[in-house]
Amino acid sequence: MSNSYFSFKQFTIRQDRCAFKVGTDGVLLGASADTGGAQKILDIGTGTGLIALMLAQRCQAEITAIEPDKDSFGQACENVRNSKWQKRINIHNSSLQDFNPGNLKYDLIVSNPPYFRDSLKNPDPAKAASRHNINLSENELLKGVSRLLEDTGKLQVIMPYAEGNIFIAEASDFGLFCIKIIKIKSLPTSDIRRLILTFSRTRQEAVKQFLTIEHGRRHEFTDEYKNLTKDFYLKF
Repeated sequence: MSNSYFSFKQFTIRQDRCAFKVGTDGVLLGASADTGGAQKILDIGTGTGLIALMLAQRCQAEITAIEPDKDSFGQACENVRNSKWQKRINIHNSSLQDFNPGNLKYDLIVSNPPYFRDSLKNPDPAKAASRHNINLSENELLKGVSRLLEDTGKLQVIMPYAEGNIFIAEASDFGLFCIKIIKIKSLPTSDIRRLILTFSRTRQEAVKQFLTIEHGRRHEFTDEYKNLTKDFYLKF
């Protein structure tokens, strides 16, 4: 059973009511997202509030987080309320499809989306929705981002390798072009496990980087992974 809470250096995540627990993917996106110059950030599907809190620690932007699941929304509110950044993070119990901030646009939109297309679904509906594109398809995500992103803004997501490559092609149909790819391996000998993708409305050749999490033995972390996450993980 997952722990009911996860402690970071500057905040604690309670997660006993959330189907989507704290995981490496969320930490990777929260630690690597390009917050430079961002004044308004939107976190789509915030879950526990992890990424929103990580971004609040890293920058001074006003952060909006949306979460359609009622229990996860309540937990995210609790986690934000118990943090030092509660005045800069606003959480809405809303799906992306229903979210309407008026004329407000965002400089940075981030999401650790439900991305598994064809794998076996969990019999628990909440867990299935948190891991599969049941309630938020790729097209719905891209349609929402296209509506809410500033002309000079960026979208950043983390996805498995296969789904990420499909998403790159789909995004171009919405005028969103991949400008950076971080290819993530668990071990030096592993296949690429995840992609952190950055999109903008301006087409340009994508910058490609690599990140390996562990050297070879479990919990023997690489220096690059430690440097990326050292402001958050207690063990670093």
